[in-house]
Amino acid sequence: MNDKSIVVDVTFGGGGHSLEICKRHKGVKIIALDQDQGALERGRAKFQDLSCDITFVNANFRDIDKVLEKDFSIFFSVPPSLSHSKNIEKSFSEEKVNGIIFDLGLSSDQLESSGRGFSFMKDEPLLMTMKENPSSEEDVTAYDVVNTWSEETLADIIYGYGEERFSRRIARAIVKARAKKKIETTFQLVEVIKGAIPAKFRKGKIHPATKTFQAIRIAVNDELGALTEGLDKGFKFLKKGGRMSVITFHSLEDRVVKRFYKLKETEGKGKLVNKKVIRASEEEVRNNPRSRSAKLRIIEKI
Repeated sequence: MNDKSIVVDVTFGGGGHSLEICKRHKGVKIIALDQDQGALERGRAKFQDLSCDITFVNANFRDIDKVLEKDFSIFFSVPPSLSHSKNIEKSFSEEKVNGIIFDLGLSSDQLESSGRGFSFMKDEPLLMTMKENPSSEEDVTAYDVVNTWSEETLADIIYGYGEERFSRRIARAIVKARAKKKIETTFQLVEVIKGAIPAKFRKGKIHPATKTFQAIRIAVNDELGALTEGLDKGFKFLKKGGRMSVITFHSLEDRVVKRFYKLKETEGKGKLVNKKVIRASEEEVRNNPRSRSAKLRIIEKI
């Protein structure tokens, strides 16, 4: 990376990655995406006293192609005289990016202060949406999943997205509980989950609700579908020699990334920068326990 690079931070979150790039490379153009408008507003303040060139875009990274193609004349400094030509638009918008960053972990703000029910440690409404204000009929919430989806579907997503061994027991308990009263908050859901899991398995290393909450959040936001689309679309915008970095936090995400990287290797379009996955150091884990499960994989376009 050099001071003339263009980097897309597709999961801006708290702005940590973009901030570090900004400090190290003053001339870099950063395009910061996040579907949580609140996260962008909070993060924007961190850049007020810095001279880096950063543009904030409220969008899901599965739409990275729409974002870059729509505003290509701004991002890529296309001469105004050429900006209305569709053929020129395509040639300027493709293979222009030097780096793309995916950090798939929830930010501290989302977990601790979003009020959307991501954490089972706080009693909040069951939303779990990455969007700050879900509004359209297409915006599914955790409340919808828990209170309207069938027992079979619930069991399938809790097992498939959460890898929860007691998925069928939990799904059955949810359906039974909601028949008496709608499940509206995180603590209500936690109690249902705890009641469904055998007592001897409630005191393991992880909280008994961890896997179910993960599964519902993935389903609400179609996270694996969005990741698959984002990787494929983003790679097309990389220059030759450009790199895509992805930090995952659970095996399902990591599997999607490994498959995609392997495909690009097989096609002769990419090469792995790190043959072995990069994990957080012991010092980083001490400073940030959430990094314990993080895995970094990097691919370079050839």
